[in-house]
Amino acid sequence: MGGAKKRPISSTQNDSSGAQGDANAGAGKSTKKSESKKGSGQQQQKQKLSVLVEEANGRKALDNMKAITVHSFARTVGVKISVANAYIRSLESKNVLVCVGGYSGHRVYQLKK
Repeated sequence: MGGAKKRPISSTQNDSSGAQGDANAGAGKSTKKSESKKGSGQQQQKQKLSVLVEEANGRKALDNMKAITVHSFARTVGVKISVANAYIRSLESKNVLVCVGGYSGHRVYQLKK
């Protein structure tokens, strides 16, 4: 049941001799790990993206939609769902949009006439 695992083809082709190949393979792996740790530390800095929906573009997209959901609006305008949700909630508070259905956070809106 618990025999030796098969090595990948790439590692078996790189090994020219048994003992020396294992030592070289281990050294290569440790340098790759240390490099990836250094690179990941630089990528962990979060970028603050403040993307807002312009009033003209948002209203134009909403005029063309029959039933308005947060997901469909975000896809149409090309913004994140959180940005689209904030924009739709702001329009709802201004009485531009009316919630006509939906459940559990998946609301369907309609433009108020």
